[in-house]
Formats: sequence, C-alpha cells, structure tokens
Amino acid sequence: MDNASGAKLPDIRHTITLKAPIDKVWQAVATSEGIAAWFMPNNFEPALGFEFQLNAGPFGMSPCKVTELDPPHRLSFNWGKDWTLTFELVEHGDHSEFTLIHGGWTADQVTEFGEAHELVRGRMDNGWAGLVQKLAGYVEG
Repeated sequence: MDNASGAKLPDIRHTITLKAPIDKVWQAVATSEGIAAWFMPNNFEPALGFEFQLNAGPFGMSPCKVTELDPPHRLSFNWGKDWTLTFELVEHGDHSEFTLIHGGWTADQVTEFGEAHELVRGRMDNGWAGLVQKLAGYVEG
C-alpha cells in the first residue's frame, strides 16, 4: 500500500429535488414504513440514541443507532461498524431538496464482510443513485 494508509475517502453525496412537500419526504426518510418503501426493511424509530437494524438481505441484519434528529430537516445514524448515513431536507415551497450523505469511508479499511472500502464505496455510490430515484418515485407517486 502507498502511504495514504488510513486516508479518508470522500463521502458519497446524492442531492435530488423532489416534487413533494417536506413533511411528506420526512415521513419517507424518518419512519420505519417510509424507509422500508425505498431502502431496506428495518425496525427504525425516530428517537435520538435509538438502536435499530436494517435488513440488508444477503448481508443480514446491520446494527444502526440514531445520532442526530432534527425534524423535518436532518436525520443521521450510524450504520454497521464504519458508516454514518445522513438525510438532509430543505424546503422549497411545494418541492423539497433531499441530500443523502454516506460517510465513514477509509482507504485500506474493510467492511464486516472483508471487502475493501474502496471497492464497496463505488458499488454503494451507484446503488444510492438508484435509491434516491426510488425515493422520488415513492414520494411523488
């Protein structure tokens, strides 16, 4: 490895303008039912410090913990051993700007499943691009 050992990799960021009011988008990103509709089955509750699990299918149950809650503008939670997910919402009249931030990427670090962050990050970045479109379909439908 080069001497970039342990260097932070950039956060994954996806921003999209949704044709839906902020309260509707908040319900989609900060309730168990909403998150399940576009992301993963879960037992989330919108409470600071609440520990929950995302059902990552073949990867099993991922432990999570709510670290920030500012309805209807910001939700952050730890995901697995390395990552932080943040959902940010900004109201623009009857539209909402949604930004997803997936942080916690480190060079030459591996996930619980033994895959390099650099490898997983690219796959997740592509995955999130599709998921924010799925979110759009859910709240705009």
